[in-house]
Amino acid sequence: MKLVDLIGNTPLVELNHIPTNPKVKIFCKLEGQNPGGSVKDRAAFNMIKSALERGDVKPGDKLVEATSGNTGIALAMVANVLGLNMTLIMPDNSTKERVLSMEAYGAKVILTPAEKTIEYSRVLAEQMKNEQDYFMLDQFANPDNYMAHYYSTGPEIWKDTQGQVTHFVSAMGTTGTIMGVSKYLKEKNPEIQIVGTQPTEGSSIPGIRRWSPEFLPKIFDPKRVDQVIDVSQDEATKMTRRMAKEEGILAGMSSGGALSAALKLSEELDAGLIVCITCDRGDRYLSSDLFG
Repeated sequence: MKLVDLIGNTPLVELNHIPTNPKVKIFCKLEGQNPGGSVKDRAAFNMIKSALERGDVKPGDKLVEATSGNTGIALAMVANVLGLNMTLIMPDNSTKERVLSMEAYGAKVILTPAEKTIEYSRVLAEQMKNEQDYFMLDQFANPDNYMAHYYSTGPEIWKDTQGQVTHFVSAMGTTGTIMGVSKYLKEKNPEIQIVGTQPTEGSSIPGIRRWSPEFLPKIFDPKRVDQVIDVSQDEATKMTRRMAKEEGILAGMSSGGALSAALKLSEELDAGLIVCITCDRGDRYLSSDLFG
């Protein structure tokens, strides 16, 4: 078995303490069980594998990508395994664990001013692609991003719930997860509701974005999302801490944001089975104040 064969088939765990509506079940899909520690392993592998298969890149080539963290770790891991050189560009307020993880996998990391946000990191990656000898996977516009979830995450959710899933809730960053899962689940049952999560105005939740119009991911199709629930930074933080203390699930803040949205949703339902993406593991945030 190869390392990349361990990507996917993550466990689906029912929550026992946080849900408030006894008629609605909430399951968390624990994406931190992927070898690189997050849901982004799926997209990273499919984007690089597909680029190699098409001949867009070959072993030894240089890749560049902007990231807020988890995608960068996943790309660093997969690029190393498949023989490519990875340069990652990210805001300098990313946790130390994330930067060190990328470097441990052999990637070069360029940090940009946090006040300029990930949007500036994306601009710099584009410049390096245009002016230097780099290939950019462009997770924000690359169909291989969301197709990873059409091929794997969606089918896993359908299988593990025996087709009983009624609602799917996901954070929205690059939107690859929600786009791919929506495409698959809607083909199986158009009545399944797809619910996205975004931060309230002024909130900062790593992994969840409220994009300015010019930076909205090109892979995003609003018709594939039935509802968007806003979550505040405080709500996401408190729910992330509750996940650890009440359910034994140590995850990142975007997972707390998604679960907060799922809980709000559950309170409006008469019955249902909600699947919520738990994006990553919380140990890569221990140097921050998330659990302080």
